Amino acid sequence: KNITDLSLNITDCTQVVVPEEVFFTVAAAGILENLLVLIAVVRNKNLHLPMYFFICSLAISDMLGSLYKTLENIFIILCKMGYLTRRGDFEKKLDDAMDSMFILSLLGSIFSLLAIAADRYITIFYALRYHNIMTLRRALVILAIIWTFCAGSSIAIALFSYEAATVIPFTILFPLMMFFILCLYVHMFLLARSHAKKIASLPTSTVHQRTNMKGAITLTIFLGVFLCCWAPFVLHILLARFCPHNPYCACYMSIFHVNGTLIMCNAIIDPMIFAFRSPELWSTFKKMFCCTR
Repeated sequence: KNITDLSLNITDCTQVVVPEEVFFTVAAAGILENLLVLIAVVRNKNLHLPMYFFICSLAISDMLGSLYKTLENIFIILCKMGYLTRRGDFEKKLDDAMDSMFILSLLGSIFSLLAIAADRYITIFYALRYHNIMTLRRALVILAIIWTFCAGSSIAIALFSYEAATVIPFTILFPLMMFFILCLYVHMFLLARSHAKKIASLPTSTVHQRTNMKGAITLTIFLGVFLCCWAPFVLHILLARFCPHNPYCACYMSIFHVNGTLIMCNAIIDPMIFAFRSPELWSTFKKMFCCTR
């Protein structure tokens, strides 16, 4: 808030404010959609597969992102109404908890995308050994490790957010993980292109290859949506930390509410991708709403 006030004094850019009605509507839609994904996977035993468990992990991350922005907006409204102060001990603890939830959502999304990418890579290039490599138990262990690490990191970063030794690794982690996933994609598509020619003569190769490549394309859409929705907000945090007095940085920070809304839009778009590109999940949704057997 202090950085925002200072920014308004050193730039002519008008702060863009998203109406509260729009804000809460987008947040509620994101939470409900991802909750439906979780319920669908739990109810349909055919979806009890490592891939869908990783998708559930991404859905939980999206829910946390929407919940974080919703609670943050509620606390801002309460501050404006005078029910909360800006520098009290209780408010500081709330702020630390909100920061921890934000970091948990961001890290959870990154590592969930990484797990989905690795699972898709194994599916495409080790199809015959997939069920031996990626067992359900191994997938649950991977998810437990991911969320334990993310929870510990989010608490540590929230408590020591003013230390350079904490901010710098967090700053490096986001582009590093995105670069790693991008390299995995490039490697995946290059290998898929060369393998397509070698196995074209097999009777079942065409259907199998199309199915696997469809999953790879879905994963690419996930990554593109994630970057478009999260990168502006992460950039806002970095600018607020490293150049709050620069007029150009302050001008970019004037669209803070728009960047926050993009995070919640990510929570809405991801479940739509699940539903439209997964026939099994789409069928489960129809059975849930139409009450068919």
